[in-house]
Amino acid sequence: MTPAPADSAARAARELRAVFSRLRRTLREARDIGDLTPSQTAVLSRLVTDGPSSASVLAAVERVRPQSMAATLAALEQHGLVGRSPDPEDGRRQLVALSETGLARIADSRQAREEWLARALQEHFTEAERATVLAALALIDRLNRR
Repeated sequence: MTPAPADSAARAARELRAVFSRLRRTLREARDIGDLTPSQTAVLSRLVTDGPSSASVLAAVERVRPQSMAATLAALEQHGLVGRSPDPEDGRRQLVALSETGLARIADSRQAREEWLARALQEHFTEAERATVLAALALIDRLNRR
């Protein structure tokens, strides 16, 4: 008996979430981001994606209290990964941006994850399986763009 479309969609959703959760954990282990907390790493990623931002905007988008964001930013500053400068539109506010050290650390981390993935795909998958992975990723990207 063939499963109903809704059943197969629900199963696909569960499996997709589970697989991506495991892959995310594995990639976290593969990176060499040092002794940063998940919150600190999330802020660095946000700054890479969105560019310089104020502490209050970062707190809002990361859904944390301003006091928690202040502590996160202080730790990142202590590591030399971010810096602050006056907001050109509002001199009372400061913008937080990645430092050169922060940019280099993010680039190194990304490279380590990509190298791990490439090595794993090369060592454990055939050419046909890698083609299947690419085809599946195109479908997942289409899901993401809906």
